Amino acid sequence: MHPNQKTLENFYSAFARLDADTIAACYAPDAQFDDEAFSLRGHREVTGMWRMLCEATKARGADVWKLTYSGIEADTRGGKAHWEADYRFSATGRMVHNVIDGVFEFNEQGLITRHRDRFDFWAWSRQALGAPGLLLGWTPLLRKKVRAQAASNLQKYLASHKT
Repeated sequence: MHPNQKTLENFYSAFARLDADTIAACYAPDAQFDDEAFSLRGHREVTGMWRMLCEATKARGADVWKLTYSGIEADTRGGKAHWEADYRFSATGRMVHNVIDGVFEFNEQGLITRHRDRFDFWAWSRQALGAPGLLLGWTPLLRKKVRAQAASNLQKYLASHKT
């Protein structure tokens, strides 16, 4: 197994356990993360997001949290993985099953420098938000609102957790 594949195995097994410290150890200082809700730059923002999500899940949804992953592949420069998460969306209390594909880049030390997760935003929004997601999940308006709320939540979290 390539060492970068091991990094991804460590990342996803830690995420399944909601172990934010181990997740954080997988990222380089200059890490970048992008998905449908976040666009983050730097170790503090990227790992702050994972810490915030892990803490929120432990506090309000550990009873239903489930993460499975497969298809992990990695070499010297990059990698990929498929993962699926079942969880309670904290803002609405609604259950979500999200199907995600991640693409990664690594530095020479085997740390993640770029991480891009892709998922079907409309499918996610229908589950997480109910009727508003069904009606507006395909629109840029709802995407923009979700991104703004996610950014606000993360900034509040980072302000209250000085690291």
